[in-house]
Amino acid sequence: MTEFIRINRRLFLSRLGKGTMALAVLGACGSNTGGSSTTAAASTTGPASTVGSTATTGASAGTTTTNAAPSPVLAEYLQVDLGFVSAYVVVRGSEAAVVDTGVSGSEGSIEAALGIVDLGWDAVSHLILTHHHPDHAGSMPAVLNAAAAATGYIGEGDLDNVSGPRELLGLTDGDEVFGLTVIGTPGYTAGHISLLDSLASVLIAGDALNGNNGAVAGPNPQFSEDHNEALATVGKMAGFEYETLYFGHGEPVLEGASALVAGLAESH
Repeated sequence: MTEFIRINRRLFLSRLGKGTMALAVLGACGSNTGGSSTTAAASTTGPASTVGSTATTGASAGTTTTNAAPSPVLAEYLQVDLGFVSAYVVVRGSEAAVVDTGVSGSEGSIEAALGIVDLGWDAVSHLILTHHHPDHAGSMPAVLNAAAAATGYIGEGDLDNVSGPRELLGLTDGDEVFGLTVIGTPGYTAGHISLLDSLASVLIAGDALNGNNGAVAGPNPQFSEDHNEALATVGKMAGFEYETLYFGHGEPVLEGASALVAGLAESH
């Protein structure tokens, strides 16, 4: 059953069997728009694995870096809707990670998303870029300047394509940051990565996949550096289990996501 509430930010809450997670979708101007209002939807699901995007759950995971063990608590996922592209904020207690930053000038919307869960830039310990394209990495310098304690990361193959106020660390397949396991998904860019939260059953796919009105589409051939390699990563992502799937472009899939990706892989 879904209840719609009128507020000045579009908030989608999902409650799961193991814990509570929410998906907050914050519009691009959500931090400082005056009269514009958006819709908040709250829904309750059965004992599914996870879903994703805003609310609060669990204690802090600490500053988990590569190859460290994840904290056994569910995370909160906030989708920052920047119009044609999305960034994400992952929250564990009083600590947060930002995944992608949108185009240049998007840092205000990311800050507003943190404010939804009563956090600020000082709570951001990690910034992870799925790839180097400017619609995902455009606000990386501003976010790192604002989040002075955050460590920045990008796939190792994309390191030479970005620069910021401090050096980013390169990630490879199997690394772990903040309870998120790195899945190397090259092809769209040489160093493209996706992020799997096995406990929450969430995959953040970046541009390795796209949302398509509740369905899942493959990577965009127009912007793929090696489209055949990018298509091969679809099969790789089909080999993992996750209920919820977040994209750089398109609406999230909140249930049965890995089955949809498996079907897409079989169609190639």
